[in-house]
Amino acid sequence: MKTDVQISQKAKLEPIYKIAEKMGLTENDIEIYGKYKAKINLDILKKEVKKDTKLILTTAITPTPAGEGKSTTSIGLGMALNKIGKKTVIALREPSLGPCFGMKGGATGGGYAQVVPMEDINLHFTGDIHAITAANNLLCSMIDNHIKWGNELKIDVNNILFKRAVDLNDRALREIVIALGGKANGIPREDSFLITVASEVMAILCLAENIFDLKEKLGEIVFAYDIEGNPLKAKQLKANGAMAALLKEAIKPNLVQTIENTPAIIHGGPFANIAHGCNSVVATKAAMQLGDYVVTEAGFAADLGAEKFLNIKCRKADLKPNCIVIVATVRALKMHGGIKKEDLNIRNLEALVKGMENLEKHIENMQKFNIPIVVAINEFPTDTKEELDLVEKICNDLGVEVALSQVWAKGGEGGIELANKVVNLIENKPSNFKPLYDLDITIQEKIEKICTEIYGADGVNYSKKALNKIKKFEELGYGKLPVCMAKTQNSISDKPELKGRPKGFKVDIADLNISAGAGFIVVLTGEILTMPGLPKKPAAENIDIDENGNIIGLF
Repeated sequence: MKTDVQISQKAKLEPIYKIAEKMGLTENDIEIYGKYKAKINLDILKKEVKKDTKLILTTAITPTPAGEGKSTTSIGLGMALNKIGKKTVIALREPSLGPCFGMKGGATGGGYAQVVPMEDINLHFTGDIHAITAANNLLCSMIDNHIKWGNELKIDVNNILFKRAVDLNDRALREIVIALGGKANGIPREDSFLITVASEVMAILCLAENIFDLKEKLGEIVFAYDIEGNPLKAKQLKANGAMAALLKEAIKPNLVQTIENTPAIIHGGPFANIAHGCNSVVATKAAMQLGDYVVTEAGFAADLGAEKFLNIKCRKADLKPNCIVIVATVRALKMHGGIKKEDLNIRNLEALVKGMENLEKHIENMQKFNIPIVVAINEFPTDTKEELDLVEKICNDLGVEVALSQVWAKGGEGGIELANKVVNLIENKPSNFKPLYDLDITIQEKIEKICTEIYGADGVNYSKKALNKIKKFEELGYGKLPVCMAKTQNSISDKPELKGRPKGFKVDIADLNISAGAGFIVVLTGEILTMPGLPKKPAAENIDIDENGNIIGLF
């Protein structure tokens, strides 16, 4: 069996300028990065906005080691829509190096539903994430430099909020001490790193409408408190202009293509378990300007990425999705039903029924937003007809459309049933999208609404630190911001060991952070980490380059 990278390397790609021409872009609208990549100039967003583009959000059930295939399904659906005559653009996040070298893998799809060139996209791409890292760390260096040269802003060195970043999994950087070695190196203090995709700079880039908006949002970053407890912003350090200069090219969306030459715009990559999990606003709006149908995705399961897409991104960018596709696999559902990974190839209808509770909860959650839903069963070769039929029956009993997706094995052709059902639903069942909560309610009310309605919790336990932060943020005037939940992706609850549809639990709120520039409050549940670590056998051990310069071992 061919690997993803082998399939990708055999794909017949078109020069990127031809992909751009298909979308109605001229040579002045793009900047070429090699033969198969380009950046799209933001000037296209100044044109008259199309009113009738259909926006499709792809999400999934709770992830398991068995695999769900959300990106694969998104890409395959986009290709299938083009096959049935719908001018479609795919809009995805760009991968972080952390998962690529760690355990999760990349974010370019799989099999015959991939965006290409997958090696480039997964490894550095056009350098956007590195630019975000540089902008993030520039602010950090200016903070410590300001302290060294007199500390005019009276920064409380024990209350600095903004952390350094690197786009790798490195647990040794979770807690560090900086500025050792004497007075010339600054004032020693405890610090820490987070992974770049969890940086507020990444969130800001993904929510900014243009370069000026980006600069303004960067200026609103609360990086520390002064010794009297007042918030200090990046614009007070005069850092936001230089940070925006570093991001001048990074804010432009990246244009690539699928194996079948369907246009794909890939830009921005905040994690959904520790950030808001959606690609950039400018990428989504560019796709909507250039296509009649847009397929986008939100990270991890519907309780994470989709919830944030709908409550944060759609609210800030005035987006109204027309349809939601929830991806599930028989294998993953059986795992939620209690089956071990090594036994997933064995037919087990009882475990499948039990595991369907997870899908059922995600369906219920998405229905709260008043958007039509289709369930996509991402087929694996080991699935039996009885198992596939059972999933379809249960979905039908729930009153939800369901389609078999075979895009991994067949490309766009394998997604035509799904594409037709999506189009039929959009044309015959209008979306009446509304966010889950109103911004005027308190921070606690927002947290509790998500925890009880989306996670299914019986209530919420707050640490003393969390309660103090809530009080402080509301006193500072940040009480009307949406909340961004930082939570494990391995369970609908905040307890990773609770599979399926957890019941009888309370969510533990450990801490809150303010992301004033991005425009939301980050709520940390349980023991969530903003800097992942590598597993015992990281994927990096298998990645190599041969004598001809070809990447091998990359999935």
